[in-house]
Amino acid sequence: MTQSEHVRLARATIESYVKSGEIPDDADAAEELRAQRAGAFVSIKKRGVLRGCIGTIGPTCSNLAREIIRNAVQATTCDPRFEPISADELDDLTISVDVLHPAEEVGDTGQLDPKSYGVIVSCDMRRGLLLPDLEGVETAEDQVSIACRKACILPSEPFKLERFKVDRFT
Repeated sequence: MTQSEHVRLARATIESYVKSGEIPDDADAAEELRAQRAGAFVSIKKRGVLRGCIGTIGPTCSNLAREIIRNAVQATTCDPRFEPISADELDDLTISVDVLHPAEEVGDTGQLDPKSYGVIVSCDMRRGLLLPDLEGVETAEDQVSIACRKACILPSEPFKLERFKVDRFT
């Protein structure tokens, strides 16, 4: 299977950073990635088990290539759930990149489909996000519950609910 430019860039960034501490620039990235701006998540798995996942809801960098580069380094080193990735793990990693479409507010979980839409919950300054089509997340209620826990939003607190689609690259 041919690897997407999105994943190629994320993998090259992870390998460069882990091996040498260097962060590549976007000069070698595909033009399509340098011409677009969007939020993106980089997910890293080791033998099928999550090893790191960091992303942005909306664009924070000048282009998508830089967004992927930034989030690849963050997923490799700064996911608070995991230790930083080491060089001896590199051959065992699979990487995916989710490029987020703009979120839209929804009134209730009836407008969600965890296979098709990601979800964002927010209350005050707290915000939690869950990507779509994740293993083990079967219902909209499960999806919202997990996102609320990530954001430290209690079940009794009111929250804003948004959904979004992604383009997933593997």
